[in-house]
Amino acid sequence: MRQLDADSLVSVAAPLFNEAEGVETYVKEARESLRALALPCPHEFVLVDDGSTDGTGAKLDALADAHPGEIRVVHLARNFGHASAVAAALDHARGDVVILMDADLQDDPAAFGLFLAKWREGFDVVYARRVLRPEGGLLRGLFWSFYRLLSWLASTEIPIDAGNFALMDRRVVNDLVALRERNRYLPGLRAWVGYRQTGIAIARRERYDKNTRVGLPGLWRLAMNAVFSFSYAPLFFFRLTGLLSIAFCALVILWAFHDKLISNHAVPAWASEVVTVSFLGGLNLLGIGLLGEYIARIYEEVKQRPVYIIDRVTEPEEPGRE
Repeated sequence: MRQLDADSLVSVAAPLFNEAEGVETYVKEARESLRALALPCPHEFVLVDDGSTDGTGAKLDALADAHPGEIRVVHLARNFGHASAVAAALDHARGDVVILMDADLQDDPAAFGLFLAKWREGFDVVYARRVLRPEGGLLRGLFWSFYRLLSWLASTEIPIDAGNFALMDRRVVNDLVALRERNRYLPGLRAWVGYRQTGIAIARRERYDKNTRVGLPGLWRLAMNAVFSFSYAPLFFFRLTGLLSIAFCALVILWAFHDKLISNHAVPAWASEVVTVSFLGGLNLLGIGLLGEYIARIYEEVKQRPVYIIDRVTEPEEPGRE
């Protein structure tokens, strides 16, 4: 059974964007949860300010000063997005185990003990399965549908209802850090690297301000990123639809020949033209859109821009471990 010792380090990593109202409560809850575990080793917080404009950065620096040796703050040069901020958090976490979570109080720090218990049993990844979501019926239905559709489409087996909230062993974090993809969907990447993984049902709490940062457009981008990063099913669908359209057009031609040569009826040209043109036109636009999604992602990768840019780092005065 795995054990933490005095030379170990536990990292809690979180991205933040405009969370000034709740950041102090988040740090307080997370610190109390860690202290309640009576760990034999030090811990650290790696908090990434993703270009906040509401004073979150200043509050994080104040917390780092108030808790020397415990909190490291990474300030990004601008808002690079949640996935990039998560990458920055993992890059700067030094722990033997790393707990990745959001700082909006929806991820419950009380799960730390459950995560560590499974890690001691030998699991390299212990992720939270989101249950009892507080969102409205529409959003809950969209989340439910997305996770199951992605699980069905993806070439890699991605756990259902699993978000970013998870504990990961150091070797898993090292492998994730080595993946420098620009279009990142962490639950998929985490599943792709493998190792021993298990999930724990954790109730999803309500945001402290009851105002979600991600609206439907953001959820749509996340869903598209997940699907196009881990599945070629859209291209297969396009090929299948193309074959079906050819078969459909062949049937239209046979029907026209039958009416003209056998039944001796006049062929209503406008009907066949409208049906064929509209069907093939829609098919072509769909195919171009699907191909465009993949090409855009290839373009993003070949530009080789960094995933994020750091403005500055507020280092602990007394690091938990050199």
